[in-house]
Amino acid sequence: MSEIPAKATESKDPSGGARAEAADAVADARRGDAPSGDAMWQSSPPGSIYDYIKVASFSIGPDGLVDQWSLRAEQLFGIPAEHAVGMDPIEAFIDPDLRAQGQRKMAEILDGREWTGVVPFRVPASAADGECGREGLAEVYVMPTRTEEGEKAAVCIVVDVRTLRSIETDLAASQAIFGQSPFGFVLIDPELRVRRVNYRFASLFGGTPDDHRGKGVHDYLPRPEAERVTATLRRVLETGDSITDMHVTGFLPGSDERRHWSINLYRVRSGSGRPIGIAWLGTDITARRAAAREAAAARRNLALLNEAGARIGNSLDLETTARELLDVVVPGFCDLATVDLYQGLLAGDETPPGLADGSAELRRVAFASAVSDAPFAGSGAPVSVGAVHHYPFNSPCADALRTARPQYIPAEEGGLVQSTLAVPMVAHDTVVGLAQFSRTKGSEPFGDRDRDLAVELAARAAVCIDNARLYRREHERALILQRSLLPPGDPVASGLDIACRYLPGNSSADRPSEVGGDWFDVIELPGHRTALVVGDVMGRGLRAAVAMGELRSAVRTLALLDLEPAEVLSALDEIARGLGAPGGVQQATRAARRPREADLSEVYLATCVYAVYDSVTRRCTFANAGHLPPVLVEPGEDALMLDVPPGMPLGVGGEPFEEVEVELPEGALLALYTDGLVESRDHPLDEGLQAFVGALTDPSAPLEDVCDHVLNTLDTHHGEDDIALLMARVQGLPAGSVGDWTLPREPRSVGRAREYARGQLLSWDLEPLVDTTELLVSELVTNALRYGEGDIRLRLLLDRTLVCEVWDSGLVQPRRRRARDTDEGGRGLQLVGLLSAAWGSRRTPRGKTVWFELPLPDGENGMVDPAEALLSLF
Repeated sequence: MSEIPAKATESKDPSGGARAEAADAVADARRGDAPSGDAMWQSSPPGSIYDYIKVASFSIGPDGLVDQWSLRAEQLFGIPAEHAVGMDPIEAFIDPDLRAQGQRKMAEILDGREWTGVVPFRVPASAADGECGREGLAEVYVMPTRTEEGEKAAVCIVVDVRTLRSIETDLAASQAIFGQSPFGFVLIDPELRVRRVNYRFASLFGGTPDDHRGKGVHDYLPRPEAERVTATLRRVLETGDSITDMHVTGFLPGSDERRHWSINLYRVRSGSGRPIGIAWLGTDITARRAAAREAAAARRNLALLNEAGARIGNSLDLETTARELLDVVVPGFCDLATVDLYQGLLAGDETPPGLADGSAELRRVAFASAVSDAPFAGSGAPVSVGAVHHYPFNSPCADALRTARPQYIPAEEGGLVQSTLAVPMVAHDTVVGLAQFSRTKGSEPFGDRDRDLAVELAARAAVCIDNARLYRREHERALILQRSLLPPGDPVASGLDIACRYLPGNSSADRPSEVGGDWFDVIELPGHRTALVVGDVMGRGLRAAVAMGELRSAVRTLALLDLEPAEVLSALDEIARGLGAPGGVQQATRAARRPREADLSEVYLATCVYAVYDSVTRRCTFANAGHLPPVLVEPGEDALMLDVPPGMPLGVGGEPFEEVEVELPEGALLALYTDGLVESRDHPLDEGLQAFVGALTDPSAPLEDVCDHVLNTLDTHHGEDDIALLMARVQGLPAGSVGDWTLPREPRSVGRAREYARGQLLSWDLEPLVDTTELLVSELVTNALRYGEGDIRLRLLLDRTLVCEVWDSGLVQPRRRRARDTDEGGRGLQLVGLLSAAWGSRRTPRGKTVWFELPLPDGENGMVDPAEALLSLF
């Protein structure tokens, strides 16, 4: 409300008393001093229009001078009342160029005419308390009046035009924001009724903006939501605290689609600070919420897939992998789940009957439930874990298996499950089984997004299950291969008591063990000698087992050539260097010609210890290719590791192998082994070796018991690696079982050799072998005289067979040839081959040895008649 001009203290005009009293009355009314029962004298509430436009007033007396000056006038013109009263307003405020016109207007006003207009004014510098003068523009409304004496006067109402223009601008801006906002804008009064809405709001809820005046929140929102919003509006009105991003749910007129809005609320105040309502600014976030739900679902799905990638496939066990899938999906994705795998695939059949049409037998390998009293998931009769079953041909499950596409299974009426997905488990274009995911009543049914996620989860698990199946098949085949290459049962050797053990590495569902490349062998050599071999191919799996088989075959072949141990390992080293290249052993020769710095990634590395034991001399010659040292226990002595130079592993090449010869006393115990026996992740190698040596405390015990005692003692020292253990107790050939003669290089030595042989056989009670032995000994001694050098040595050895050896210093090896009908000779070695069980020759340090072997007569197998053998040659 505008101010009434107050009477200046310097005024001597008695006619101003009435006006002053009126001004005081109005002032009292503004202070609320008027009687409360008289409405016309009620004070205007704060925040009226006058508070915004700040109206000033002053009065002009009959003399044309200011006689009253209000406080607002002081604020507008910057001149206090004591200076303003008595001034000529025309002279004081009007520009000199306009004063003449101003004086005419003043005369007209004092003549009793009303006037309204815009007047430029200037505040004198001296009247501004030292400040520079300023110019302004005022809108003036002049009303004629009279003094108490009846003289003409005037009352002037003045408004600063700048304030009016600012109000106009604010109103225009407010109208533009309110009317052009793309958001719903609502102005709510203190009674929580709609005062005004914008066109955006009206376009959503229907009608024109005026149609919404006086409505309440309950006219737009459901009752529970309306009550919540009403409480919030009251709190904003009372406290003045703003609310941002409050989510409200409701429906638009004529639509059943649930909508979501985000609203911002803040209290609106008048110019004087009085609360006059609440501003409501709302935006539709239905699409944003849907996108947020999609994004949240996508994040959940990604998290589930990430968890699946981390948890599924940590084992190469089929059942464990299936359980890992269910651990991921229950309860994060579904409430119940099962996994069925084809029984034929589990048994190793690549194409079980019924695989194509989905009727093949399946075995339930896993089941998980997040609810109690849920015996199974899916449809049909309950199936327990481990049971073998099949689905009817026309069932959704059989259809899913047949088409390799997921199927929705209808919910059974009155059942616990309301939604089920049957998802085939496909790996490498092959269906390996079926996964069923079920949600119970009260959960959200499966949608297309859930179906896609289920297919991805099932596919990941299927690949892991198929890998586990392939691993199991390869593992079984590798075991079969490996065991087929090991000596069957306990090998038998001349002059040795043999016991052996082979144990595959420890395995579990979480850490299955692959087949290793460990092997051992016992090879009988001519002259009642025996080759003992223990080796270990570095690496695991089927390829390592195959490499082991190739090396074992190569060792046996090289051993039959009767090479020295170091020569055997050298040749084996070249062969090992060719195993990694295409063609396997066939590349050995080429590998030997490659530079020694060849890439070791192309070859298989292996360690091997090769020993040859002579039962006649009880001497054993060792050669080692990077393997652990043999352990020897002599009677009455502690076990010790033999100092055999380890050499480089097979396949490295470039270094020769050394030999060590050791004489073994009667009853001594020799142990060869692989590192799986003495080394593990939890125990260092040195500790395992000491434990092994300490376990060999009673070498006189039966060898089978010694092997069991060693394995039991070192049970905590070996881990996931294979174990090969070969133990031999020395039982040298008795002196009475050996006949040894040296013959001079003369023709009479042939007859003398026959006599020695006959006499020795008769002393051994081997009369049935006398004729054959005499004939073959004469042939070998004759050849030694004709083709050999130096003295001739004849040796007969009796053990499980009869062995005859003829030694000489010649280096030329005998060669069997086919004689023509007209040839007088050349049939000696053919005769040896016909009459003996085996024959051959080998190099010695000082020449060669030619030998043959005859089986001992057992009363069942007849001997070949020498006469018939001679006749067969012609």
